[in-house]
This record gives sequence, C-alpha cells and structure tokens, in this order.
Amino acid sequence: MAENPVTAVPFVTRYLECFKATWSDEAAIDGVRFVVLDSETTGLDPFTDRIITIGAVAVQNGEIVLDDSFDALLKLSRNTEAVTVHGVTRDESRGGMEEPDALELFLEYLKDGVIVGHHIGHDITALNVACERHWGFQMSNRSLDTMELTLHLEKAGAFSDRPKIRQFTLDALCNMFGVIPHGRHTASGDAFITALVFLRLQRLALKYGRNQLGLVCEPFEEPE
Repeated sequence: MAENPVTAVPFVTRYLECFKATWSDEAAIDGVRFVVLDSETTGLDPFTDRIITIGAVAVQNGEIVLDDSFDALLKLSRNTEAVTVHGVTRDESRGGMEEPDALELFLEYLKDGVIVGHHIGHDITALNVACERHWGFQMSNRSLDTMELTLHLEKAGAFSDRPKIRQFTLDALCNMFGVIPHGRHTASGDAFITALVFLRLQRLALKYGRNQLGLVCEPFEEPE
C-alpha cells in the first residue's frame, strides 16, 4: 500500500498524533490549552493573499502563559496596499522565514491547542490554504471566536447593564472590557490583546454556565 504523502512528512505526523487523545466537548474550560492567534496578511482574501506574520499566546487555567507563545515574520515577495495596516514592507521582511518553515514551527507549537481569535475564520482559512499549498492537508484544531462567545453571553444577560452590542471589532471589545489596545495591527500584539479580552469572557462564561469546551466553542446564530 502506498504511503500517504501527508503522513509521510514527519512534523505533520507528530501534529496529527496530538489529536488521538485531545479535548472533548465535556472538557472543563479551565484546563484546556487555548492558543490565542492572530495573523497579518497581504490582503483581505485568505484564498489568494499570503501570510506576513503569525502571533500566538496560550491561555490555560485562567492565565496568559507568556512563556508559551509564538511569533514569526515571513518573507514578502512584494509590497501591497495592506502595508498601511500591518506596517511590514518587503525590505523589512528579508530577515523573515520562508512560509513552509514558519508553518512547520507554528504547527509544532500549536499541537492540539484550541485556537481562539477575533473573527478567527480569516486566520484559520489563510493557514489552511497555506497548509494545503505545501502539504495537502488542513489543520485539525477546534476554534473559538471571541465575537461569537460575546454574543452568546450577551444573549444570556451578561451585559444587561450595557447597551446592546452594535460594533463587532476587537477595539469595541477592548473598550467594553477596559483593555488598553497596545500593539494593534501586529500579530503578536493583537494576539495578546485578544487573550486579555478572552480571559474576561472566560470568567463570564463560567458564571453563565458555559463551563465546558463544547459550549464556549458553539457558533452563534442570529435569531430569525
């Protein structure tokens, strides 16, 4: 029988092995290793644009684990209009890593951590497209969107003393929770800011009965 070309790549095999005994829906959220992730890309289309930076930090047992973090700069082949947002030029990225090397290091770091981010779908899609491009597979990690968890908690009455949420930006959540947004629009900075917001959401989730992984990862659907 021919060997699966994906599992023939050693680091991919190690990554996939992590999911043979990973977090269940019933796992208490205090013990789960959440990996708060942000990436900066060359544009808004994760299918065609490329990753520039990846930043991540772990949250576990109700704390940000600063020595469990990741930061990578990737090489850029050209400048795009998005440089006005992320501030990384092609020349500044010359000391960065090639995309496959950065992704390999990131997946070795990520393992089976539950990915957390604000509107995290963009980041996950960009990473999956890159993994497909180089190795023909997609990530297996569960994910949690901080905006969706916020809306669940709003529906449960966690913010009954505040106006209904109308703005869905990370800055809006920072303002709501009193988080000072230092380092905005850098991957590592946004990951840390999002981790601060997530800690506050996690405490509220425990208070409002969302104490298991399956409940905090539940997608939010607008009522009809």
